[in-house]
Amino acid sequence: MALLESDQSPLVSAFGLLVALVAVVGTRVLGWEWGSGRLVPTLVGVAVAGVAVAIVATRVLR
Repeated sequence: MALLESDQSPLVSAFGLLVALVAVVGTRVLGWEWGSGRLVPTLVGVAVAGVAVAIVATRVLR
């Protein structure tokens, strides 16, 4: 299965770590919550989801 390959790019790993860090800091320090109606958390979530879809699509189509 393409999603379980062990040749994961270091760039993808670094991106995942960055997303996790932003999520933790956003929820703990900045008070971000889903459904709060705030623009920044929504934009971050949409951007991350878009990148995730692009990564999965690239791996599936490869």
